[in-house]
Amino acid sequence: MRVLHHPILGELSQDDYVEIIVDGKKLRAKSGETIAAALMANGIHIHRYTTKKHEPRGVFCGIGQCTDCVMTVNGKPNVRTCITPVEEGMVIETQQGFGKRGTKE
Repeated sequence: MRVLHHPILGELSQDDYVEIIVDGKKLRAKSGETIAAALMANGIHIHRYTTKKHEPRGVFCGIGQCTDCVMTVNGKPNVRTCITPVEEGMVIETQQGFGKRGTKE
């Protein structure tokens, strides 16, 4: 869910979007919003699965203090999505356990 009509801030501009790729699927994200906010707006709530029990995790604190929202971003594991802004062409993957380092640094 994304607030499109705010009584004080006004209308959300339709031209400030970027394209991101989440688990192989192209999604639109509002330029400047965090990865977690973009995922929530697109109905995605699971960011990773725990190592031992493979339980799903998503946003918990929302301020970068816990690690429940970490995902693999552009090949780099353990990126805190609640404080990382989206960028055009960003590749985001649901993280399994501690994650694997990709080829991009």
